[in-house]
Amino acid sequence: MIKNCSSALATLILITLTQFCFSQAPIKWKIHDLNRPLPPAVDPGTASTQDTPGHPPSDAVVLFDGKDLSHWVDKDGNPAKWKVENGYMEVADAGNISSREAFGDCQLHVEFSEPSPGKGAGQDRGNSGVFLMGLYEIQVLDSYENKTYADGQASALYGQYPPLVNASRPPGQWQTYDVVFHRPHFKDGKLTRPARVTVLHNGVLVQDNVELTGPTAHGQRPAYKPGPAKLPLQLQDHGDAVRFRNIWFRELKGE
Repeated sequence: MIKNCSSALATLILITLTQFCFSQAPIKWKIHDLNRPLPPAVDPGTASTQDTPGHPPSDAVVLFDGKDLSHWVDKDGNPAKWKVENGYMEVADAGNISSREAFGDCQLHVEFSEPSPGKGAGQDRGNSGVFLMGLYEIQVLDSYENKTYADGQASALYGQYPPLVNASRPPGQWQTYDVVFHRPHFKDGKLTRPARVTVLHNGVLVQDNVELTGPTAHGQRPAYKPGPAKLPLQLQDHGDAVRFRNIWFRELKGE
């Protein structure tokens, strides 16, 4: 009986403290407050088709519009030397390239097309990668009727999370990655909040706000290391002639 009473008392105290905490939570705006600032208006742009890339939202920063590589550099900081023609850029055995712009929390849009006809198998078939902050890879691979390890197929967060489904299109068709990324946070050299990623592949949810264990890597899982809040986007040269077009991002306001 005493034990039951103690348990009931503890529950009551917990409920009371919880209600107190909620009652003390600061509420800046009243419900339906007409004085509350409205969000800015944004032209949402247009969707892409197989023949034509769409138009980015009006507040997006365009990294590649099909014209040139003025927003991209090689590993030494020199102008990128991938091939540009017919509105796309193509991996050209010139090493990885990075955006001149650096960013952290973002909405990112990338379109890619795998070499057609497909050649090779497994990881040797249309391999590339989109590296958020140059550290966290969303795998690019021809995963249409091509078997490989689950955490290395298209739209995997490489070495950590396989996609929820395989939404790959056949080689030669344009595909999309739409990404919402929240960078890791550090305080006094210690991790306080891991990075989180959501990915839609060809409009299909494949990564649902997953928490990264650290940077991605082949055959290992490195730990987080404190670093800048903003870093460039990186595209990988893995030796396959993967094409990219219509790359843009929108910075998200972090806390």
